[in-house]
Parts: sequence; C-alpha cells; structure tokens
Amino acid sequence: MTDAAPNPAFDYRPPDSPLDIIHADEAILVVNKPAGLLSVPGKGDHLADCLIERIRAAFPQVLLVHRLDMDTSGVMVFALTPHAQRHLGLQFEKRQMKKTYVARVWGEVAEASGEIDLPLCVDWPNRPRQHVDFENGKPAQTDWRRMKIEAGTTRMRLYPRTGRSHQLRVHMLALGHPILGDPFYATGAARDYPRLMLHAESLKLRHPEGGKGLLFRVPVPF
Repeated sequence: MTDAAPNPAFDYRPPDSPLDIIHADEAILVVNKPAGLLSVPGKGDHLADCLIERIRAAFPQVLLVHRLDMDTSGVMVFALTPHAQRHLGLQFEKRQMKKTYVARVWGEVAEASGEIDLPLCVDWPNRPRQHVDFENGKPAQTDWRRMKIEAGTTRMRLYPRTGRSHQLRVHMLALGHPILGDPFYATGAARDYPRLMLHAESLKLRHPEGGKGLLFRVPVPF
C-alpha cells in the first residue's frame, strides 16, 4: 500500500488538520494519517506538503517505514532511530506486521468471507493505476470479511497478506465491488463520494526495543 502521486492535472488540496499522534516514544511514532494527504513528497513544489514533512517539524529525526495511499486514512508507524527503521522494515518484509483495513464497497457482497489471490503490476500506460497480470504481476493476497450491508453498499474488513501498490483497491475491483469514492477504479455512482472509503484501522507490530507486541487502532471516520 504505497503512496500514489496524483495525476499532474489533479488539484492537490491537502487537509489543514493538526498532527494526530497516537503513540510516541524514543524509537517509534504512530500517527493517524488523514485522507487527502500524501505520505511523502510528490514531484514538484506543489506536492511538497505531506505527512512526513509535517511530522519532521516536531520530530526532525523521523524516518520512513511504509506508506499509505494519499486517499487512504489511518494508522501509520514511523521510526525515530535508524535501528527502529531497520527493525520495522524487516517486520514488513517478513510479513510479521498485521494490518487491518475497513472499506465501504459498491454493491451487496453475497459471501460472508473469502480470499483473493491475484498478482498485480503497474498498468504502465495508465500509471499509477495497477492491474491484475498473471504473467508479469507480483503475488498479492487479501483476506476479507463482510461486516454489514448498508443501503446497496457493503462494509468490509480487509486483511492484506502482501503490500502491493493499490492492492486492496484493485482486489475489490476484481471482486466486482470497487471501493466507494475511488478516483482510479470506481466509476459512475460508486465514484461519487467525498473521499476514498478506505481506512487503515489497526496495525500490530513488535516494538524495536525489546520486542513487545503492540496493537494500534484508529476508529473508522466513515
């Protein structure tokens, strides 16, 4: 789930909201990223405002560990020491981090739960869009569970087992239920929402100093 730089024609208007710090200690910083804010700077001065730069004003030593798409809100962890950055990076690489997302998707999902195993790669003519590609794609797996039906839409809890760019967005599209408000993959009425209805609800990790298991959770804002 990496940042997707907006289309050059996109009018970037990041939210003017204060930092929402969930946890801070000598090694890690956990924040609630708002929707509409890049995780890291994009290309050009007009895309310089981003979460890590806002954090840097208060924590100059901040180091990047992972990203969320600009349109996605929720839990992000940053490192405050090189050791913590390496430790957390390895947890992501070895798939030891446990991430949970909540999404609202178009249509009524019939099944109670399932899994999606579809390889993904960049759709080069339409970057930064991704697509399913069985020949060139990298493995991507998502487990999901239906939470409830809401007026012709479905609230889902998503459990990515890999972290490909736009993974949850493309996998929900492949399921036949695009995420509401998705500017890249939703069409028609499914796209007509004020934001992407995707939120990183929780993140479970081991603290880089001592290995204690920690669970961070942010309420879903939609």
